[in-house]
Amino acid sequence: MEVGICKQEMLQKKKNAVLVDGVILNGPIMDSKAGEKFVEEACKIIMEEVIRKADDVTEKVCEWQAPETLKQILDLEMRDTGESHQKLLQLCRDVIQYSVKTSHPRFFNQLYAGIDYYSLVARFITEALNPSVYTYEVSPVFLLVEEAVIKKMIEFIGWEEGDGLFNPGGSVSNMYAMNLARYKFCPEIKEKGLSGLPRLVLFASEECHYSMKKAASFLGIGTENVYFIKTDERGKMVPEELEKQVQRARKEGSAPFLVCATAGTTVLGAFDPLDSIADICEKHGLWLHVDASWGGSALVSRKHRRLLHGIHRADSVAWNPHKMLLAGIQCCALLVKDNSGLLKKCYSAKAAYLFQQDKFYDVSYDTGDKSIQCSRRPDAFKFWLMWKALGTTGLEERVNRALALARYLVEEIKKREGFQLLLEPEYANVCFWYIPPSLRKMEDRPEFWQKLHQVAPIIKERMMKKGSMMLGYQPHQGKVNFFRQVVISPQVSREDMDFLLDEIELLAKDL
Repeated sequence: MEVGICKQEMLQKKKNAVLVDGVILNGPIMDSKAGEKFVEEACKIIMEEVIRKADDVTEKVCEWQAPETLKQILDLEMRDTGESHQKLLQLCRDVIQYSVKTSHPRFFNQLYAGIDYYSLVARFITEALNPSVYTYEVSPVFLLVEEAVIKKMIEFIGWEEGDGLFNPGGSVSNMYAMNLARYKFCPEIKEKGLSGLPRLVLFASEECHYSMKKAASFLGIGTENVYFIKTDERGKMVPEELEKQVQRARKEGSAPFLVCATAGTTVLGAFDPLDSIADICEKHGLWLHVDASWGGSALVSRKHRRLLHGIHRADSVAWNPHKMLLAGIQCCALLVKDNSGLLKKCYSAKAAYLFQQDKFYDVSYDTGDKSIQCSRRPDAFKFWLMWKALGTTGLEERVNRALALARYLVEEIKKREGFQLLLEPEYANVCFWYIPPSLRKMEDRPEFWQKLHQVAPIIKERMMKKGSMMLGYQPHQGKVNFFRQVVISPQVSREDMDFLLDEIELLAKDL
């Protein structure tokens, strides 16, 4: 009976068909029922293969394949005709199988790791709703959420008021800050451009994130006009050197306008002395930006917020909750002390088709014109839902536990033969060498360091191909390759710290 009714409906549609350029316009062309079924089946795979295995240490962190082999496995070619749902579901399984499991307790490779279930649900919601955060009329909930989250983050910095927005990455936040500082220094640049300006100079530490160079290049300031300030043995900017370089720039006839301090450097996890740097900025009338993309989350910990002492004196701050707090990539805020609309003045283009001033609601909630983007993801929502679930005390616990685990690892490294710390860490970055048995009796000469330089890459290759863990290494500031272990995920335990050291010894036993 139902088949007969369906045939009748199809015949009726054909009979009443409206064609334009040979295309039938009656009814939708998408099979919603089939689509819903596909989503349901794909979600089962995600649940079984990703979420339920997230904290299973018996699973591999990665299943390494060479690029050419992986290309063949994944069947990357796009064809004229679509694939079946069964083939697509198998592709989903393959993508999961051969992707790095960043939620694995033994993924220590980057400054993000782990899985937060509340943030994950928030991402599912925003992906399903597909909003863009620029006007209240199309994104009412997410604009209010972003406003609330920014307000709370500003409180933790210690400002009485401020402004801000979420961006696609800390690098973009740093670029925003650089451009904002330049606009404050010479507002006419927005309309007249670079011609006729003096040589603008900014200052950042030798240990700053590479995005500062990229931003200077992108904005037309030039990488040669980034003066890199010497750091001490712990990787902290030396204020006296900053003062010297500011004076040097002025003597050269340049126009200093910005100092970028770092709260949590990428490799060593160093925190610049913000109070002393702020004194110099006030003395010379310079904008102080603090790149706290990595270290900013220490602000939620009453025990560790001292690391950022003086941050309230900054003019702008970059802070990435997707790192230490697990809000999910990407979740990155630029926060600005100014509350006079400087962000909007700097970036607005007043697009009449979006930001009409005669709307029926309060258009001050149409915040998109203070962004360089048009379409913008509701990244604040995943942080908000997670914060609502855990409370500030839950976020604080994550920071405190991560740093306690880092301290445990440091003490274990000191006990074990063959392991050597670069320095005592003050954050979650634990940097060390592993010296295999064959090198332990060598004298401290260039030949020893040349051989040691080769050790970390070999161990990294072996752990990747085995899939047992992922740990980063790098040379840095004249030092040969060393491991940088970063503790973030609340799924990580003391047993994982022990495993890390045991596994390095096992992988390097023949070196």
